[in-house]
Amino acid sequence: MALNASTQIAHPADQVIATLSDRGFAEHLTKVANGSLTDFSVNGDTAGAFTVTTVRSVPTDRVPDIARKFVGATIEITQVDQWTAPDAAGNRSATVKISVAGVPVTVSGTEQLKAQGETSEFSIDAKVSSSIPFIGGKLASAAEPYLGKALNLQAAQVNAWLSK
Repeated sequence: MALNASTQIAHPADQVIATLSDRGFAEHLTKVANGSLTDFSVNGDTAGAFTVTTVRSVPTDRVPDIARKFVGATIEITQVDQWTAPDAAGNRSATVKISVAGVPVTVSGTEQLKAQGETSEFSIDAKVSSSIPFIGGKLASAAEPYLGKALNLQAAQVNAWLSK
């Protein structure tokens, strides 16, 4: 299943990157989702190319019904974002990979952060897939709207975090 979403962030791209690579923000975002941050690391200098790895444990009360029988009360989600260095205009892109421990569902794709002066556009173009025979497509389809909501939540929280 394809996941395509885009949202505006009312802050410059360099501030958005600083927020996305901040452990304090990752903890905040995870708490908003009623989860706990298990691990967080930034590899590289955020002025250039770098990688952010985030591991969260989140409750499954919002997991689609079709997936609930495969998981317990919580799931561990690992997200790896490999960001490029900014181009001359301040734009960046990242490859994103999201996996769920114990569940054969993955997300892989590209994130774009487009600098627009004092604002930014954040978008994702990804594929949600599941390797479970017969129901994998249904599982991926059920997960897609939740991932779109997660992107919008992240953008709203970046705005709130930077507006403090």
